[in-house]
Amino acid sequence: MRCAQADDGPRTRDLELGKLALYQLSYVRAERRFYLDRVGRRSSSIPWMVPMSRLLSPFSIVATVCAVALIALLGYGLGSKRPDRGIEQALARGETVKAPAFELPALGGGSRTSLVDLRGKVVVLNLWASWCEPCRAESPLLERWHRRISAGGAATVLGVDVLDVSSDARAFVRKFGLTYPQLRDSDDSVRADYGATGVPETVVIDRRGQIAAVRRGPVDDRFMREKVLPLVEASG
Repeated sequence: MRCAQADDGPRTRDLELGKLALYQLSYVRAERRFYLDRVGRRSSSIPWMVPMSRLLSPFSIVATVCAVALIALLGYGLGSKRPDRGIEQALARGETVKAPAFELPALGGGSRTSLVDLRGKVVVLNLWASWCEPCRAESPLLERWHRRISAGGAATVLGVDVLDVSSDARAFVRKFGLTYPQLRDSDDSVRADYGATGVPETVVIDRRGQIAAVRRGPVDDRFMREKVLPLVEASG
């Protein structure tokens, strides 16, 4: 689990592409059935003329070319969405990975926040969307841990809403009583910079601005205890 942007973001484009693909492929299948039916009815009398005429008809040629082009386009789209695991691989090698910088507006509008503004704090960067079911499950846990780690000012959970409708995202925050800062990534740039391919995904950034851990999927208490709490206690 990036064209003109509606408020829904790139998600709208992806849905429309999917509809187009299904329509085109169904169209070609219908043409093939029609062709086989006609060949079956007439092959007993003229077995060699009908298939060739049907194969060479302008409609069949255009339909085939469209199908091939569409399949190639979909294949490229799937290939381009392959997960980028460069960050995890670098961390596994013991390398230092600097967190990509960003500056985004608050989800409710108004002020902007940059990652540089949070230097000196441990940041639990959580990428989410209101339509994401796992995000609903992990939000209460993130809120609980935010209250715990932010008490001394040494750390914060930072939510970044992506691929979403703003009003739905704000309703999500109200519903779950989330008090940690929420930003809006309207062009999906942060998700791309951090190699994310879906939501939720969480990146732990230490007080020097280096990536300490990554979770591709919802976090749990064990992840927070093992990957976040030691950083907070070390900076306290």
